Amino acid sequence: MTAAEKTTEPRLTSLSHGGGCGCKIAPGVLAEILEGTSAMACPKELLVGIETADDAAVYQLNAEQAVVATTDFFMPIVDDPYDFGRIAATNAISDVYAMGGRPILALALVGMPVGVLSTATIARILEGGASVCRAAGIPVAGGHTIDSVEPIYGLVALGLVHPKRVKRNADARPGDVLVLGKPLGVGVMSAALKKDALGAAGYAQMVATTTQLNTPGPELAELPGVHALTDVTGFGLAGHALEIARGARCELRIDWSAVPLLSGVRELAAAGRVTGASRNNWASYGAEVVLPEGFAAADQALLTDPQTSGGLLVSCAPAAVDEVLAVFRRHGFAAAAVIGEVSGAVTAAAPGGGRLVVA
Repeated sequence: MTAAEKTTEPRLTSLSHGGGCGCKIAPGVLAEILEGTSAMACPKELLVGIETADDAAVYQLNAEQAVVATTDFFMPIVDDPYDFGRIAATNAISDVYAMGGRPILALALVGMPVGVLSTATIARILEGGASVCRAAGIPVAGGHTIDSVEPIYGLVALGLVHPKRVKRNADARPGDVLVLGKPLGVGVMSAALKKDALGAAGYAQMVATTTQLNTPGPELAELPGVHALTDVTGFGLAGHALEIARGARCELRIDWSAVPLLSGVRELAAAGRVTGASRNNWASYGAEVVLPEGFAAADQALLTDPQTSGGLLVSCAPAAVDEVLAVFRRHGFAAAAVIGEVSGAVTAAAPGGGRLVVA
């Protein structure tokens, strides 16, 4: 990139109305959009479809193999093009890991404002994504590009999993323990970044967590005591915990004091550095969440904070907790922690079929 291009190109985040998984359509709005769509008859080989809003589709090929298929893309969450590509690719591949699969290849999805961004900047975004794919051991085997008003980048990610080791988000059991693999607060940090209120240390922390591949997924899927698995992304911890609760028709209880947070995010949230997506998330599913008396507004914002490339959320038998934590530690997830439990079935009248209680 020339010196002139460096001085004249706009910030990546200035070109998008939202960034990262905060761009997701709010859960309530998405439900309205999908409500009128007619469901297609699915073959028996489709092991996981759209029924429980799981992380990826899973299609059985034979007795030993099923293909995991997913796609994810979004607008810039950071201004550095290489970091943007890395974060987007890590986030997309995560859905394969969240099903217990091992990624095998990726296809790039690229929409860029050609003429606004230089070809050198666009190339750096793709280089960042390719670097993550190399770290995951997979090729970028193709893709598709368009000239777009807003910069968009992501992947189609494909993986393989044994049909008996598929981990859905709907198979939690009463008595299970909940383990979260990464700390929360990416959305808050991204909001602070857009307002130039995130220092160098905070930025480094944000990039480090969003580019850490969720590689524990396949190993966790091999543990008999692991019953359900998902990753925490745009709907926040509360939203993705509710997906587990609805699928299992259970009540989940979260000990908020045990939930790991990125350093400094509570203070940023208290200062108003929160995303519109966090408020939209609460508006969509707040009726299904019970908060303790006096729960701070900053904590509520973090509970619903949209996570870009967030951590795995595991529902496992109590006897499997030590093994689950050991897997996370071996893969470098030092912040992984027990955050709650699946307490039991809910009444038929519960909104959405599940409930989340925060203590």
